[in-house]
Amino acid sequence: MKWSDIYDIAQALEETHPDQDAVNLRYTDLHRWICALPGFSDDPAASNEKILEAIQMAWIEERS
Repeated sequence: MKWSDIYDIAQALEETHPDQDAVNLRYTDLHRWICALPGFSDDPAASNEKILEAIQMAWIEERS
């Protein structure tokens, strides 16, 4: 997975962190969880707040 795979990342986050609060989280935690996902292979430094926010919103949608 790459940073651009927003929906795949959101789905993987829901599978690996189902008990985490997807609304009230720190982006530093979100970044760490994404980089630790199996299959994630992008440059950790290539993310930014806009990407993390999009992933967070997709994760919230995934739960709906």
